[in-house]
Amino acid sequence: MPVSRTAAGVGFGLLAYLIWGFFPLYFRQLSAVPPMDVLSHRAVWACVFVGVLLTLRARWANVAAILRAPRQLAMLALAALLVGSNWLVFLWAVGNQQVVASSLGYFLTPLVNVLLGLLVLKERLNCLEWLSVGLAVAAIGNEVATLGSLPWVSLFLAATFGTYGLVRKQVPVDPLSGLWLETLCMLPVCGIYVLFLAPDPHAVLGQFSGFTAGLLIGAGILTAMPLMAFAAATQRLDLATVGMLMYINPTMQFLTAIFIFDEPFQQARLLSFGLIWLGLAVFSVSMWRKLKHG
Repeated sequence: MPVSRTAAGVGFGLLAYLIWGFFPLYFRQLSAVPPMDVLSHRAVWACVFVGVLLTLRARWANVAAILRAPRQLAMLALAALLVGSNWLVFLWAVGNQQVVASSLGYFLTPLVNVLLGLLVLKERLNCLEWLSVGLAVAAIGNEVATLGSLPWVSLFLAATFGTYGLVRKQVPVDPLSGLWLETLCMLPVCGIYVLFLAPDPHAVLGQFSGFTAGLLIGAGILTAMPLMAFAAATQRLDLATVGMLMYINPTMQFLTAIFIFDEPFQQARLLSFGLIWLGLAVFSVSMWRKLKHG
C-alpha cells in the first residue's frame, strides 16, 4: 500500500474520531429532546447537507450509478440500519448518564473489527492480536461480574459500529454518494416514527426554535462530516488499522463522563477498562510493527 495513501487514510480517521469524541458534549445539550426525535433531525439535515455538497461537486451521476446497482444499494441500506441504531443507543446513553458505558463500547469496537476481519475477511491474527482479543473478552467477563448483567449498551455500540465499518469497507462507492444514500435510507424509518409512533407527530420536526433548533440542524452537519471522513479512511486502510485509531473517541468520551458529567464509576470497573486499555496497547504495538514493516 503506498505510503501517501496510508497517511491520507490515517488523517481521515483521526478527523472522524476527534469529532466523534466531542459528541457527548454536543448532544448533552439536547438531552431534553427524545432520542428518536434527535435521530430524525440528524438524518434529515445530514441528507440535506450532503445533498448540497453533491450538487456543488456535481456528483449526482455517481448517485445515479449506485441506484442502478441493487447489491450496492442493499449494502448501503444495511449500513444505514447499523449506524442509525448505533446513533439511537448512543443518544439514549448520553441522556441517561451512560456515557461511561458508551465509551466502553467504543473501546471494544477496534477488537470487534479485528474479529470481523478474522471471521469475514479471513485476515490473519498474530499472537499479539490474539492476546488483545483475549483481554477484551476478560474485560467483558469482569463487566458481567461487576454489573450482574451483560453490558448491553457497550456490546450493542461495539457490535453495530464494528459491523458498520465492515459493511462500508465492502461497498466501492465514494464517501459522499454513499453517505447521502445512507441517510436517504434512514428517512423512511424516521418517517414511520413521525407519522405513527411519535406522541405528537407534528411536533417532531416543527416544535423547536432558537438555540435548540440550531443544535438540531447542526447535528445533521456534525453527523455527516465524521462519517465522510470515516468512509474515506476505510477505503484507504485495512480494517485493523481503522480499528487502531478508534481509541481516540472513547478516551475523550470516558474523560468527559468522569470529569465533566460526573457520572458514577464503580471501582470494580477499573479492571474492565484496565484490561481494555492493555488490550489496545498490545494491539497498537502489533499494528505499529505491521505499518513499520509493511
